[in-house]
Amino acid sequence: MSHDPHLDGLNGQIVHDEVVPARAPWSHPIRAGQSLRIIDLEGNQAVDFLLYAAANDAERYSAQDTVAAQENIFLRTGSVLLSNEGRPMMTITATSVDYHDTIGGACSCESNSLRYGHHTKAQHSCVDNFLVANLRHGRGKRDMVSNVNFFMNVPVTADGALGIVDGISAPGLTVDLRAEMDVIVVVSNCPQINNPCNGFNPTPVRMVVTA
Repeated sequence: MSHDPHLDGLNGQIVHDEVVPARAPWSHPIRAGQSLRIIDLEGNQAVDFLLYAAANDAERYSAQDTVAAQENIFLRTGSVLLSNEGRPMMTITATSVDYHDTIGGACSCESNSLRYGHHTKAQHSCVDNFLVANLRHGRGKRDMVSNVNFFMNVPVTADGALGIVDGISAPGLTVDLRAEMDVIVVVSNCPQINNPCNGFNPTPVRMVVTA
C-alpha cells in the first residue's frame, strides 16, 4: 500500500473517507470521541462549517460563545467550538494553518449582489449549500447561524476594519477536530469566485473521520 501523506499523524481507525467536490455541500454525524480531519487538497479553499448537536439540534455552534470564551476571534490548535448552551462541541486538536476565521460569514446571493454586483445574484453560494445539507435533517433557513471558515483569511486591522484576502492555506494542509458530544457536521465547500478566499478557483476538499 502506498503512503498517503494526507493521513500522517491520524490516530484510530478510518470510519469515513470522502472527497467533497468543489462548490458542494456535505454533512455527516460525528460521535463523541471521534475525530474529523479536513484536508485542503489543492490549497486556498475556504470550508464553511456548522455544527448541530445530534441529540437536539436546537443546540448548535455559537460564534459568540466561542469567541467570548477564548477571548479571540481566530481559531487555533486548542480552540474549543462552543454551542449556544455554552457546551463544548468540538476541539481543534491540530492544524497546519496558522489560524481560521469566525467572523467572515457565509456568502449568499444577497451578499454577492451587494458586494460584487447584480450579475452575481444567480451564482451558487454557501448559504445555498447549507440549506441543501440542512434540508436532509429537516432544518431550514431559521436554523442557519454564524459559521466557522476553515482555511480562510479575514484579518482585522487596528481600526477594526476587516477584509477577505488571499487564503493562508496550501495543498495538503489540514485541520483536525475531536467531537466532545455527538454532532452533525454541515459543510459548504465554498463556491465563491468573486474574492480571493478560494484563489478565484474553488477546488475539492477531503473529509476523514476516525474512531
